[in-house]
Amino acid sequence: MQTFIHTPTNKIENSLEFYKKLNFELISEQALTLVTDGTVVIEINPDRYARAGVKLHKANWGNEVKKLEKLTAVTKTETGYFLSDTNGVWIYLIEGESEFNFDMSSVQASVLGNNMGLSLETTNFDKSSQIWQTVGFIKTEEQGWVVFKNEDGLIISLMQPNNCPHLFFNPSLTFFNGKNNPTIIQKIRDLGILITEGITHFNKEGIVDNIIIRDPGGYGFFLFND
Repeated sequence: MQTFIHTPTNKIENSLEFYKKLNFELISEQALTLVTDGTVVIEINPDRYARAGVKLHKANWGNEVKKLEKLTAVTKTETGYFLSDTNGVWIYLIEGESEFNFDMSSVQASVLGNNMGLSLETTNFDKSSQIWQTVGFIKTEEQGWVVFKNEDGLIISLMQPNNCPHLFFNPSLTFFNGKNNPTIIQKIRDLGILITEGITHFNKEGIVDNIIIRDPGGYGFFLFND
């Protein structure tokens, strides 16, 4: 299996500028536009029908689709299938292995810090769990939210409603930076990247110690000090 984060864009140049500012490495701009921080590969898709989500490549999805059709609507495409989780996150199932193979061992981390995968909020936890497990994610831990991981290493943290006292964009990449988060927040400001929300809820002194930003296509990025 090969896994891509899938983000739309209002204009490819705007998204590339955003990711380059954050020190993501451009690894393709031919058939697909792909960037990486060494942890995840992000496909920037200018197609007007593209939606934020996850793209999964595998030789055949036939068995999984039979199970998924009992949980949600599945649409057949020329390259495979797509469906939506109960929280509105699109999952693209592409049949056939991706032509892109990457050695990301030498890729430097982005400005955003320690990538901990996707955070998703759901109003139907059981059904969301079934959908993600059907497409290859395995439950690995539970700590107020449930963490899943697939064979390609993508982490998904699935959260119940009313668990997060801040704006929430489904899906959002999450970065946990501990005591380094204030320095990273300052870098974001210095780069001129718009902060969608500065979060003070967890700070007794009312200091912004967690922030949310979004790429030009609306994909969320949580930069937290957990």
